[in-house]
Amino acid sequence: MEERPFRSASGEPLALRRRQHSASCRELALRRPRLQLRSLSAVTSAVWLAAYGVFVLSENSMVLSGAIFITLIGLIIYLHFVKIDQESLLVIGSLGIQLTSSYASGKESTTFIEMSRVKDVVINEAIYMQKVIYYLCILLKDPQDPQGVSEVVPLFQSSQPRLDCLMEVYKSCQEILDQRKEAPQSSGIK
Repeated sequence: MEERPFRSASGEPLALRRRQHSASCRELALRRPRLQLRSLSAVTSAVWLAAYGVFVLSENSMVLSGAIFITLIGLIIYLHFVKIDQESLLVIGSLGIQLTSSYASGKESTTFIEMSRVKDVVINEAIYMQKVIYYLCILLKDPQDPQGVSEVVPLFQSSQPRLDCLMEVYKSCQEILDQRKEAPQSSGIK
């Protein structure tokens, strides 16, 4: 297992962990820094102090109760649906590609794409707010047109790694995809 430091498009530190399970099976995981207790405490304190100020002026205890309730609900929603700690890509040459997002609350979201549906893995670019950002995506085959693409599935949407990190992941994916492309040709020659 190998872990290398990288940066996201916004400059946030990332860690790319590469694990090779076999010649045709690799797991690539991008890990972001965990939620800092200091920043969480600062936001919570600011909201509760503002609510206390409104309480002192209005003498309505519902303001404090509402602020506590809204802060706790907001925190639960943020941890369970927004804050992603790790995104991983498991590429198995004979089966497919599994995408997993691990949230700060411990929840995991997994998607599996069969290898027969995968046309290619590419690095694409987009213009966003006067910047060019790069992202890795999986091109899915069009069932009606074998040369066409039916869908583009972007990877690592939350962590948004920079191009140098995407190149590492791209090369690993291409090595396995190339093995899959060479296998039918070599088995046909006897």
